[in-house]
Amino acid sequence: MRIVLVLLFFSNLQFLYAKVVLPSIFTDGMVLQRNTEVALWGWGNLREEVTIITGWDQKEYVVKTGVDAKWKVFLSTPDAGGPYEIAIKGESELFLKDILIGEVWLCSGQSNMEWSATTGAGITNAQAEIDAADYPRIRLFSIPRRSSHFPQEDISGTGTWEACSPDTMKSFSAVGYFFARRLQGELNVPIGLIDNAWGGTPAELWTPKSVFEEHSDLSDAALAVQKNEWRPGLPGVLYNAIVHPIIPYTLAGTIWYQGESNTANPDTYAKLFSKMVASWRETWGYDFPFYYVQIAPYKYGSPEIGVLIREQQRRALSMIPKSGMVVTSDIATIDDIHPPNKQDVGLRLANIALKEHYGQMEAEVHGPLFKEMTITGKKITVRFDHSEGLFSKGKEITHFEIAGEDGQFHPAKARIQDTTLILSSKEVKTPKQVRFAWRNDAEPNLFNAAGLPASAFSSEEQ
Repeated sequence: MRIVLVLLFFSNLQFLYAKVVLPSIFTDGMVLQRNTEVALWGWGNLREEVTIITGWDQKEYVVKTGVDAKWKVFLSTPDAGGPYEIAIKGESELFLKDILIGEVWLCSGQSNMEWSATTGAGITNAQAEIDAADYPRIRLFSIPRRSSHFPQEDISGTGTWEACSPDTMKSFSAVGYFFARRLQGELNVPIGLIDNAWGGTPAELWTPKSVFEEHSDLSDAALAVQKNEWRPGLPGVLYNAIVHPIIPYTLAGTIWYQGESNTANPDTYAKLFSKMVASWRETWGYDFPFYYVQIAPYKYGSPEIGVLIREQQRRALSMIPKSGMVVTSDIATIDDIHPPNKQDVGLRLANIALKEHYGQMEAEVHGPLFKEMTITGKKITVRFDHSEGLFSKGKEITHFEIAGEDGQFHPAKARIQDTTLILSSKEVKTPKQVRFAWRNDAEPNLFNAAGLPASAFSSEEQ
């Protein structure tokens, strides 16, 4: 009897392994990146021949599994369109249906990216936005929360691509949805969004362990990350479980909203963040655009920790190629770390993508960013990038400070001169440094002609 059971076990095992299997990210209703070579991969029996036929061109691809029982192929995709089907035939058959070809973006970060129309206090005009969310050519995929000590081959749990509707939008990333809605309105192509955001997570959790092995300063700073009731605490565990398994699903790019949970170790954030992005791109195999949101002003318990992260995020722009940053100081709620205006966040992210990645906009999409300063006597001249049409919303420009040789900062009077600012203070005879909006909850009033706010900054070398 035992021999029979063993034979039945191995017979069933062989049947299971003979079945062609796809990663969970590939389901009916998915969106594939247009006009490129997209990766499709899976598992089968040892040395099994797998044939893939793409419905948009009836092209046939043949590949064999390796000694690890895995197979991978790159499919040529056309311009935007669909729905299409893909047939996958080995010792068993699979059919993927209702596939759209368009633009695919990953939505990642912590709670402000995860935040939906119905999370917590919700978003501005939540019910009206939910009722209007009928966009069947926007497709949504949510990755379940998981962590792992080792890189995973597939995401755990069940998931499926879903068409955007009032029912599906209300529990999906609001920032992601508003980003996609804007893109589709301008590009008129299907948009696919993959959401793996997890509230309360520092960037260390999203960064592969290899980064910390190569950079001891980042490893030391990571000691400030502690496990709590909202999330795990070990570096790399989210990368392993909810980033690595979807590589190399072909993306147009990534949008990111995170940083609030790195206020415990802000000094190394720019380096950590830039290394994280570089590691993702290296594993994916190409430098996709990476657009992110600067954290909003908020009344943190400790002085300056919030603005230190904002400054690190500003500095990271020069460290991360093909990046862009949204400033949110004018749409914040300093008593709530989750500002309800997610519409403008998604819109500003989409405008950066439309201009810098798609070339579909000529208008300015960035707020003023500190470029340099020069000192002439008792005055400092500050120059910005993206400074056309500088103006203040108020009679006086607020939140500028200058310091002399003693390093003590004093409020400064600011005067606009074309695209520059002239600063001075009666308390500072020989100015050496300047800083702007240098408080956790600062909501300054300097904007450019596009109505976009200037980022906080410090001229001090860091």
